[in-house]
Amino acid sequence: MALAKVPGTCLLTVRVLQAHSLPSRDLVTPSDCYVTVWLPTASSQRLQTRTVKNCRNPIWNQSFHFRIHSLLKNVVELKVFDQDLLTKDDPVLSVLFDVGTLRPGEFSRQNFSLSPQGEGLLEVEFRLQHLTGCVEQLFSNGILVARELACLHMRLEEAGDQKEARSKVQLEVPGSCEGQQEASVGSGSLSFHFPACWEQELSIHLQNAPQEQLKVPLRVLPSDQLVRLVFPTSQEPLMKVELKKEKGPGELAVQLGFGPSSEEQAFLRRRKQVVARALQQVLQLEGDLQEDEVPVVAVMATGGGIRAMTSLYGQLAGLRELGLLDCISYITGASGSTWTLTNLYKDPEWSQKDLAGPTEFLKTQVTKSKLGVLAPSQLQWYRKELAERARLGHPTCFTNLWALINEALIHDGPCNHKLSDQREALRHGQNPMPIYCALNTKSQSLSTFEFEEWCEFTPYEVGLPKYGAFIPSELFGSEFFMGRLMKQLPESRICFLEGIWTNLYAANLQDSLYWSSEPSQFWDRWAQNQATIDKEQVPILKIEEPPSTTGRIAEFFTDLLTRRPLAQATHNFLRGLHFHKDYFQQPHFSTWKATKLDGFPNQLTPVEPYLCLLDVGYFINTSCPPLLQPTRDVDLILSFDYNLHGAFQQLQLMGRFCQEQGIPFPPISLSPEEQHQPRECHEFSDPSHPEAPVILHFPLVNDSFKDHLAPGVLRTSEEKEAGQVNLSPSDSPYHYTKVTYSQEDVDKLLRLTHYNICNNREPLLGALREAVQRRRQHRRQGPE
Repeated sequence: MALAKVPGTCLLTVRVLQAHSLPSRDLVTPSDCYVTVWLPTASSQRLQTRTVKNCRNPIWNQSFHFRIHSLLKNVVELKVFDQDLLTKDDPVLSVLFDVGTLRPGEFSRQNFSLSPQGEGLLEVEFRLQHLTGCVEQLFSNGILVARELACLHMRLEEAGDQKEARSKVQLEVPGSCEGQQEASVGSGSLSFHFPACWEQELSIHLQNAPQEQLKVPLRVLPSDQLVRLVFPTSQEPLMKVELKKEKGPGELAVQLGFGPSSEEQAFLRRRKQVVARALQQVLQLEGDLQEDEVPVVAVMATGGGIRAMTSLYGQLAGLRELGLLDCISYITGASGSTWTLTNLYKDPEWSQKDLAGPTEFLKTQVTKSKLGVLAPSQLQWYRKELAERARLGHPTCFTNLWALINEALIHDGPCNHKLSDQREALRHGQNPMPIYCALNTKSQSLSTFEFEEWCEFTPYEVGLPKYGAFIPSELFGSEFFMGRLMKQLPESRICFLEGIWTNLYAANLQDSLYWSSEPSQFWDRWAQNQATIDKEQVPILKIEEPPSTTGRIAEFFTDLLTRRPLAQATHNFLRGLHFHKDYFQQPHFSTWKATKLDGFPNQLTPVEPYLCLLDVGYFINTSCPPLLQPTRDVDLILSFDYNLHGAFQQLQLMGRFCQEQGIPFPPISLSPEEQHQPRECHEFSDPSHPEAPVILHFPLVNDSFKDHLAPGVLRTSEEKEAGQVNLSPSDSPYHYTKVTYSQEDVDKLLRLTHYNICNNREPLLGALREAVQRRRQHRRQGPE
C-alpha cells in the first residue's frame, strides 16, 4: 500500500533533566552517571549526555532533537549508565517511552523509577511540535513502513602531493545502508543510501591523520547538484571531494501484504482445474465442480532426518496409487522432509509419473557409504565453495558448511537446481505447490522459546508472514535496505537452503531427547514468555530480563536443545524498515506474535543486519503454519508425522500454540487407548468452527502392516519377518542420527508408509467428500 506524500513530520525534543537517589555501583565513591538517548526511527546513533562525576543526584539539563513522523511507532530508549574506566559501563536504569502518547505543542515531564517503591528517579521532559510544509511518501501494510530513501554519490580526486593523496580515507554516513567505507583517492565513485528525512552528516577523515576530519550535513546539500569541496582545510589540500545528493530508488522490492502473491493465486486457479477433475473421478461425482466448490487439500510433513525423507516418498507413492495425488494443492515440508521435495521438484512433471525412478534414486543415496563426505578432496571442495560464496557477498556461517556436507550425503554431486527453478513444476498446475518452513530467531543470547518467527519459502517468494513481508525467491540472500534492493547476489543453489531447513540435523541432537519431552514441559517454557504479551504497556516500560527457567530438567532441555551451535546468517530483507504506530493491534501481527519482544519494536527483526534462520525442530516439529494462513483457506490437511516417540505430541503442541494465538485449529482429543496404541489414521475436526481445517493424522506406526502384505491380504508365515519394522525410539535403525540405511530397512520403511496410506483409502475419500460438501454448502449460503 502506498501512502503518497503523508504529512505528519514533527520535531521531538527530549530534554534529560536530572536524576535522584541513584544507587552506586562503585565500592567507594558515588556513581559517575550519563544518559544515552536512542530513537531508531530518527537516528542510528545513541546520543549521550555529559558524565556527572561522584554524584547520586546528577543534573544534566541537556536537550536532544529528532525529526520524526507521527505515522511511525516512535519509541525512545533511555539508559542511565555508571561510567567505569576499567570495565564495561553498567546500565543503572533502562526505560522505553512511546512518543505517540504526546500531544503536539505541549510539554510532558516524565519520572522514570528504578524500583516499584519509587527509589531512584530519572526526570525527562518531552515536547512534540508539528513541522509545517513537511510531507513524506510512505509505503505501509499497517505493520511495517518503508520511508523515502536518498542517495549520496561521491568521488575523491587528487589534489596536491599525489603520494600522500593516495592514502586511505574513511568515510561514514551513520544509519546508511553502507555504514562506513574505506577508499583511496582517485579509486572511483562511492555511494551511500540513507533515510531522506534524517539529519545525517558525512564524515571524512584520513587514516594516517585521524585528527583531520571533515563533516558535511547532508540536509544542506542541494538535490541533484554537484558540490565540490577540498580536504583537509587546515593545510595543503590533498584531495577534492565531489558530492551529489539525489533521490534513492522509489519502488519497493519487498512486497508488503498479507495475501498470497499474484503468482500463487494464478497457480491455485490452474491447480483447481486439476483437482476438480481428480475429485470427480475418485469420488464419482455427478456434474462438474465449480472453482469455488473445489476444496483446498494439503499435505503437511514433519521433520525426522533420513526417516522423514524416506517415509514421504512412500506416502506420496501411496497417494498416487489411490489417484489422490492430483487432489493435493499444497505440500509443506520441514527439516528432513524438505529433502524429498527438493529432489522431486527437479522434475517439472514428477507427480504425473510413476515414482519408481525417484524412489530408486532415494535408495541409492540412503544406502551408499557416507565415509567420503569428509575426505580431504571433499574438504578442499567445501573450502573452495565457501570462499566463492564469501566473495560474492554472502555472510560466512557454519550452516553453509553443513549445506555442502548435506549435499554430499544425499546427492551424487553438486546440484545447480535453485528454488525459483521449481516454478516450472507449477506452470500448468500439474503439481502441488511446495512450501518449505524455517524459524527466524535472534542471536545466540535468546532461545527459540523466547523469540521465534515462522518463515516460509515457496518457488515464488520467501517471507515472514508475521510482518506481511515477502521477496521473490531468487532475491533471497541479496542485500536490502528500507525495502529496496541494494545489491543483488546470484541466487543460491538449493543445497544452501536445505542447510537452513535441516540445520537441527547437523547439531547431531537426538530427536528422542527433544520431541519426547512432555508437551506440558514444553508449553510451560513457551507460555512463560508469551503470557504477558498483551499486558505490555509500550508507552512507558521498564525493560526486564526474560523470565528464567526453573528446575534442573527444564534447564537441561533449554541449554541442550534451544542453544544454537550452528551460527547462521543471511542478509535481512527487512533491514531498515520501521513499524507503523498501530502495528501491535494489527490483526495479522496479533495472530502470530508470540514472545515478549513483540511489544518492543526497537528489538525486532527490522533492526537486525542479518536473519538467523533455523530448522523448525528447534521449536515445534511441524510444517503446519503456512497452511493456517486464512488467505490460503485450507479445508483438509493430511498430517504426516515421522516422530518415533509420541505419535501426537507435535500435533498437540501445534494445537496448543493455535489455541493461544487464536488460530482456528481442531482440538486434538484422544482416548487413553488411542494415546497408548495409535492407529494408522486419526481424524480431528471442529464442527462448531468450520473455519478450522479438518486434519487426517498419519503417525509413523506399524499397526496392521505387520500382519498384511497389502490392504486385505494377510501375510503368510514366511512373510511375517518382512512386516516387522523396528520403530523403537531407542534402538531403531531409523534413528535420527542414522544417515545410512541397509537395503532391507529402507525397503521396509517405504512399504510400511505406502501401505498405511493405501490401507486408509476410505477415510481419505470420506474426508475429501466432506470437504467438497462443505464447499458446496458455503457456496449455496453465499458470502457472509
